[in-house]
Amino acid sequence: MIELDYSLNQRRMIVVATTDKNLDSLNRSNSSDRVAVLLMGYGEVESYENFANYNEQALNLLTAKFAPVPTWMYPPLARLLAVFDLHEWSHQHGNFISPHNAIFEAQRQKIEENLQQTWGDKIKVFKAFNFCAPHLPEQVLAQIKAEGYDKILIYPLLVVDSIFTSGIAVEQVNEALTKSGNDQEHWVKGMRYIPSFYNQPAYINLLAQMVEDEVSQKLAQAYLPSEIGIVLMNHGCPHEAKGFTSGIDESQALYELVREKLINRFPLISVGWLNHQTPLIKWTQPNAELAGRNLIELGAKALVFMPIGFATENHETLLDVEHIMVSLGKKYPQVNYVQMKCVNDDDRFCTMAANWANPQIEALLSEEGLAVSPSLAQASVPHHHHHDHDHDHHHHHH
Repeated sequence: MIELDYSLNQRRMIVVATTDKNLDSLNRSNSSDRVAVLLMGYGEVESYENFANYNEQALNLLTAKFAPVPTWMYPPLARLLAVFDLHEWSHQHGNFISPHNAIFEAQRQKIEENLQQTWGDKIKVFKAFNFCAPHLPEQVLAQIKAEGYDKILIYPLLVVDSIFTSGIAVEQVNEALTKSGNDQEHWVKGMRYIPSFYNQPAYINLLAQMVEDEVSQKLAQAYLPSEIGIVLMNHGCPHEAKGFTSGIDESQALYELVREKLINRFPLISVGWLNHQTPLIKWTQPNAELAGRNLIELGAKALVFMPIGFATENHETLLDVEHIMVSLGKKYPQVNYVQMKCVNDDDRFCTMAANWANPQIEALLSEEGLAVSPSLAQASVPHHHHHDHDHDHHHHHH
């Protein structure tokens, strides 16, 4: 018995030693190495008084990238939009409060739990919202710095990478870091970034699985597969945004990948873009309502609206889709309409989201820390020499 105990303990010591060795190699650069995972989302207003402020932030960061609106117009325009928002949320939708922020917090907690199973207290997941205090990137980065983290994984929890999604996240992080650094040596010693997950097989499979489950629960008994139309909804994109393709490519690829998983079972599938129909701007087509109409005309007797381009529920996936279904219902009352949820804090999604972060965390923990001195940054204005080429060419003669 004693011998057996001894050999078991010995084995345990060997296992522990080898694990320690692996951890040691990770910690080479610094034993106190820790990574702050900065999970970023849009955030949504929870108090109606904040509408104007929220809209002004959004105009500054979003609209400025594609609409020729002079900046002095932002505050009055924001107030005007707030009136419309108030009407829509409070009067048309019975004092709607967006569940977005609560869902995002649940996603943050689950992703953190998953990551801590692998990394322990070496990592902590923080959340930042593009437009909502007290979680603005500037406020959250100050907290990250105060808690002694010097390595950051910027992780917009957004399906596609565009100038309007992760682009805004990086823009805000850069602004905040400029304000919080000093000229001698920057406090950030490591940085990584996860742009999007539109083509991750696990995400694609989950979306297809969710559609199949919904159909088998709600529609399979009453309709043939060819009578069930599926509208896969992407985030609408303006076609010209300062030369950026602004997410159209990745959204299109995402749609094709999910469609491919479902098309053999359900022949009636269309992309449907949830656009903000701004005047004078050319938006992605067909919009979700037109997509639904097209499928009904091809014989769909039931329509499933599935948001694939959104990971977290928000007023677009809820109110906009509801508007579309009501509008179609007036014209085609015989059709059965089904509204699906985003992946939200589904355990399967939160586990995969954590898995996508693991390689970047590993890289941050194992690589040498950066040493950046902002005082060394120099603006280099190109000098125009007409004989530049000659000049270089004969350099060795001088």
